[in-house]
Amino acid sequence: MHNNTNLDGRHILIVDDEPLVRHSLNELFTLSGYTVSAATNGKEALDILKNYNADVVIADIKMPQMNGLELLKCIKADYPQMPVIVMSGYGTIESAVEAMREGAYDYVTKPIADVEIKIIIERLFNQCKLIEENIKLKEQISSTGREKFHEIVGKSASMQNIYNLIETITHTRTTVLITGESGTGKRVVAHAIHKHNEKERGKPFVEVSCGALTETLLESELFGHVKGSFTGAIKDRMGRFELANNGTIFLDEIDAFTPALQVKLLRVLQEGEFERVGDTKTVKVDVRVIAATNQNLQDLICQGKFRKDLYYRLNIIGIELSPLRDRKEDIPLLVEHFVKKHSRHTSKKIKGFDRNALNILMDYQWPGNVRELENVIERAIILCKGTTITIQDLPEHLRLPRTRANQPAQQSAGKLKDALKSPERGLIVKALEDASWNRNEAARALGINRTTLYKKMVKFGLLADKNGAIEKKR
Repeated sequence: MHNNTNLDGRHILIVDDEPLVRHSLNELFTLSGYTVSAATNGKEALDILKNYNADVVIADIKMPQMNGLELLKCIKADYPQMPVIVMSGYGTIESAVEAMREGAYDYVTKPIADVEIKIIIERLFNQCKLIEENIKLKEQISSTGREKFHEIVGKSASMQNIYNLIETITHTRTTVLITGESGTGKRVVAHAIHKHNEKERGKPFVEVSCGALTETLLESELFGHVKGSFTGAIKDRMGRFELANNGTIFLDEIDAFTPALQVKLLRVLQEGEFERVGDTKTVKVDVRVIAATNQNLQDLICQGKFRKDLYYRLNIIGIELSPLRDRKEDIPLLVEHFVKKHSRHTSKKIKGFDRNALNILMDYQWPGNVRELENVIERAIILCKGTTITIQDLPEHLRLPRTRANQPAQQSAGKLKDALKSPERGLIVKALEDASWNRNEAARALGINRTTLYKKMVKFGLLADKNGAIEKKR
């Protein structure tokens, strides 16, 4: 008998369409002190992984809808560090070998021996423990200049303060309010708060984008409803607070709450209870709340749109994220991080940005913050034809201000339109030449659609002379 060496809280996800196998493994691991979830197929498993931080997935190879190999590939694409153990029955041993080639941690054959699977799991978690201790040690050594904290990237002073604050609250379940402009990474910080607390490992982390739902739908989504409570309520439904019980719920765009919903949320924070929509039965929950907003809640309080008592209840610990324009020293690190992240999904071996392209990124003000930067990098990787991203791989709106700034000053304001036409025409010609005058490719490179490109070609006379050097119409 192997003892559980202080690995409580580790979360195991079992995926098998056979109820007997799920029940047997669930009982085995639960008695050993682990947290266990179960799914009947690959799609259900992927849905669970969106809300739960599993430490290992044990999946059968032969399943309907999505087999174990397909599930393995999906997990490795979205969660590269997630260990997967596959189960193979009679006639699937070759598939198990293929799974090992695809990155599976190990495999077991059915019928599964309890001792064998326990040894594999304990070996895996002991390795994980050593890796985590090593990472923690490295973080402690470089705590004054960390470049990354979980999935948060940045070495600026403002980011170091956030890392330290997350570590300070790691052993609490206090309510946190994250503020910052759209795209600054509030969701990533919420995940880091949850993951850094070892006691929360394996417990649910449920996200709700409050601004995307109407008041009725948001109330039902959060608190659930009973059959017949409103049009479309065809059966009882559990809400997100119940799904997050004993774990964490992340409420993004908390400013979208109406006054009535604010009262209901305040009651949950104070009393840990609520009623489903259309029901009189009180539901009790123990949920840690992390809220986020890109609005100034103090201004909304002054306007009578947000309750002051709810604000103070949410803002027990406040984390404010700086806009990217105020921490530009983090841009090179973010660029390196996103190039690695998005290059994994392509066959391209992208080394990074050349100096001119990186200078443009450093000069730009980034109104969309880190999210905008990531989108620009993902686009550049797709368009890049070599191994290094250049200015031509960047969107037009990043390149044009720099191009125009290099143009000589005009003598007359009346000539401004003509002055602006010149660099635009030059960019279009350059894109067409780079694409061997293939309009589809040139339009993609410029970040415009093919119809817009055609109109601009007509406007600048690029289609006028069919016998000229420029005209290479396709």
